[in-house]
Amino acid sequence: MLAGCATVDSRISRNQAEFNTWPTAVQAKIRTGNVDLGFTPEQVRVALGEPDKVYSCKTTDKEEEIWAYFDNRPQFAIGLGVGTGLHSGAYTGTMGGVVRDRQRDRLDESTRVVFEAGKVVALEARTKS
Repeated sequence: MLAGCATVDSRISRNQAEFNTWPTAVQAKIRTGNVDLGFTPEQVRVALGEPDKVYSCKTTDKEEEIWAYFDNRPQFAIGLGVGTGLHSGAYTGTMGGVVRDRQRDRLDESTRVVFEAGKVVALEARTKS
């Protein structure tokens, strides 16, 4: 559970010795929670944390590993229920009382990081329309 709540700063702190060996430009991107082409899996883990899902893709030309990250922000919902009792009707409602954890639901993949031969070769991010 703590891994899911880890911050970039805490991940840097846990990997400080290795972080200190990376180029300044890489360190700067990681500090802001960003990754770039050419990053290693270790650098991506420090910047973004552990992936929510890992996929593999194999073609005749190459093998790729794809790390998927999900939008973890809580989502609020409004609910209304209507029912009947023995001799009377009843209704109930709630606003903002239901929080849906998208991390658990795995419904909102927002970022994909594609590795080939241990380096990031592609980054995909969902854009909102």
